[in-house]
Amino acid sequence: MSHSEIRLAELERENAKLRQINQVLVDRMARSMDIQGGAYSLFQTAIDLEQKVRKRTLRELERSNHDLERARKLAETMRARLAEAIEATNEGFALFDAEDRLVLCNSKFRALWPDIADRIGPGMAFRDIKALAATSPAVTKAHSRPEVWLAQRLAQHDELRGPYTYRLADNRWVQVNERRTADGGIVGVYSDITDLKAFEARQRERQLAGKSALLQATLDNLAQGVAVYDREEQLVARNDRFAELLRLPADVARLGATFEDFRGHNATLGARGLSDAALLRDGLSEDHLGCGRVLEVRRSAMPAGGFVLTVTDITERKRIELALRDRERRIRLITDAVPALITYVDAEKRYQFVNKAYEDWFRRRPKEIIGQPMWAVMDAGLYEMRKPYILRALAGETVTYEMELPTDGGPPRYALATYIPHFDERREVLGFFALIHDVTERQMVALALEEAKESLEQRVAERTAELTALNVKLHQEIAERAAIEEQLRLAKADAEQANLSKTKFLAAASHDLLQPLNAARLFVSALSDLDHPAHNRALIDNTDVALGAVEDLLSALLDISKLDAGAVHVEWSDFPIKSMLGGMTTEFAAMAKERGLEFAVASSSAVVHSDIRLLRRILQNFLANAMRYTRHGRVLLGCRRTRDGLRLEVWDTGPGIPQDKLKEIFEEFRRLETSHTTRNRGIGLGLAIVDRVARTLGHTIGVRSVPGKGSVFWVRVPYGHYRAPAHPPEPIRKPSPDRLTGVLALVVDNEQGILDGMRALLGGWACGVLLATSVEEALAAVAESERLPDIIIADYHLEDGTTGVEAIERVRESCGRAIPALLITANRTTDLLKEVHKRGCRLLNKPVKPAQLRAMLTGMLP
Repeated sequence: MSHSEIRLAELERENAKLRQINQVLVDRMARSMDIQGGAYSLFQTAIDLEQKVRKRTLRELERSNHDLERARKLAETMRARLAEAIEATNEGFALFDAEDRLVLCNSKFRALWPDIADRIGPGMAFRDIKALAATSPAVTKAHSRPEVWLAQRLAQHDELRGPYTYRLADNRWVQVNERRTADGGIVGVYSDITDLKAFEARQRERQLAGKSALLQATLDNLAQGVAVYDREEQLVARNDRFAELLRLPADVARLGATFEDFRGHNATLGARGLSDAALLRDGLSEDHLGCGRVLEVRRSAMPAGGFVLTVTDITERKRIELALRDRERRIRLITDAVPALITYVDAEKRYQFVNKAYEDWFRRRPKEIIGQPMWAVMDAGLYEMRKPYILRALAGETVTYEMELPTDGGPPRYALATYIPHFDERREVLGFFALIHDVTERQMVALALEEAKESLEQRVAERTAELTALNVKLHQEIAERAAIEEQLRLAKADAEQANLSKTKFLAAASHDLLQPLNAARLFVSALSDLDHPAHNRALIDNTDVALGAVEDLLSALLDISKLDAGAVHVEWSDFPIKSMLGGMTTEFAAMAKERGLEFAVASSSAVVHSDIRLLRRILQNFLANAMRYTRHGRVLLGCRRTRDGLRLEVWDTGPGIPQDKLKEIFEEFRRLETSHTTRNRGIGLGLAIVDRVARTLGHTIGVRSVPGKGSVFWVRVPYGHYRAPAHPPEPIRKPSPDRLTGVLALVVDNEQGILDGMRALLGGWACGVLLATSVEEALAAVAESERLPDIIIADYHLEDGTTGVEAIERVRESCGRAIPALLITANRTTDLLKEVHKRGCRLLNKPVKPAQLRAMLTGMLP
């Protein structure tokens, strides 16, 4: 109620009160008359009072009416302004009274329902408005069940839950906020949040795009090919590796392509494509393609439908597996041929390898032994007997002991077992090798000797009792028997020592094998420098040739072992091919002249990219084979430019090679038997080394041959880029032949045989020699010498872990100057070569060739 209305009500009440007072006064005047005639005056007074009251009442009524009119106009103005303000708002507005009937609303509220806007007006109930809205196309097109939408809206309005949103047919979104007023009505605000919804949709799209980009980046960085097909079997994601591995055309690799498109393209490839079984079966499959590649295919179903295809190229892994199987086959072939039981046990005491003899001993198949613990393969008694020795081997100790072999009721058998620990680079034990030899015969000899001894003693006692008269002769016979017994005992000890030496020889390292060979070469070279009769000279020459053959065989076997183990370090460089071919011309020209062959080299100005040392080894073996098997004619080393690289070819006019032997000649110890291959026919390892070196370098080799006419061996080398050095190298001064005369050399080696050979060799060159087996002896020899040594020759491996590098440094420090030093070793690693050069020393590999040693010593002298 407005202020004017309240004021009007007060004035009406006051006017009614005045009327009552006036009426009371008139009544009192009518009843009262005094004797002096005062009634008239009283009446007159009442009339005057009534007029005054009427005037005052009229003034108050006029003022109240004026205030009421002004309040009415103000209320109408405020109502109009409120309606204008509500109409001007951006949101829809509706006001309902306590009975949920519409009091007022703006056009934005009606615009929500354009089809029924003219039918919405004040006084309509909320339920009628929503029921009418449920028939509007704005709702029926947006919601498949308008009655459900109507029920939800009525429940939300009754419970005043909100804010809440709903969608209209024209993709508009409305947010509703409804609140209760003080008099029990409801005021509602209806906001169009379509732009906000669109912004949120764009935000979600950007987030999804970011996640998609992140997912795609992850897929692109995988080594495997990955493709994702949805429940309709359409391609929704993939990486480039998938299309690359399967060589898919653009129409099959595009997003949206179907799985049937992929299968159809795959079917056209035939044997070069994947099998249908691998594409349709969930899980892991392996496919061998016709082009030589091997792919691993995994199909994984997704929870929401669809599947993921993962393709991995395992060609290289399969090649390595085949190589490992081939190596294992060769190792097994060798170990199965050894007349001994051989096995390898890991640190967990589980068998990892056994040879055929070991399998036959246990009478079990390999799968029943490999991977099983020792106590599960052998019975408890055998394991408990061997357990102390096993623990010692796993602790890093080499163990040798004798044991009795189990038999099936036959005569007992005995064996000598040796456990050799296997260390890693950190000297931690990974397992141990077990080598078991049958020594039953040796034991039987020992038992026979023991029985013979007992029989002999019994016979001596019997004959002593029977032949007392022949006591002297009997004592003599006893002495003879004792001597025989001692000889048998010594023979037994020698046999045991020989067997132990054979066992240790199997585990000997190449360094220990090269030491005596090195000493032998030194002694032979020292003998060849002396004057001898013709028949002695022939023996010396034959000995030198035999030692050279042993040296070539050992070097070839070591080279093959290093190549198979991947221990050869490739030093890549770019160099002109003529820089390598020039030295080879000089090297093989003399050999060709000696054999009566023509030898020519057709060089090239091309630059190649390879390891010059390993590439030289390939060509040297090609040329050595050509000159070995060619009796007459010529040998040619030439260069042929091709698109893929420079092809180095060695032609000969030899007997040729049958077509069925072209692959066989690259295997170990394979030599072709011809009518003229007698003494100098090689050892059958040259081409095997060539094959391994070429595979290490990644170069292609080949051979063509026509029997009776000759052969051509070739290797293809990639081109390189060569930059000439800024300064030409200094010319090498040719040493004079007598520069070693009077030179004092200090030789340090822990092998006395090597020292004796070096003394004989250097003495033959008129050199003074100081010998030492350790660093302390070297320092003492220098201190006792009248002059300082001119050169130091030291072996790399000395006693107690000392190296020749340390010995050289100690001697130099004692002498106060950097004496030229030469280090001799069987170690051919690049790290040692760098260390030696860093210390200002030279390096010479065993076995030492005297001519090479003399040339190096001459070049080192100032």
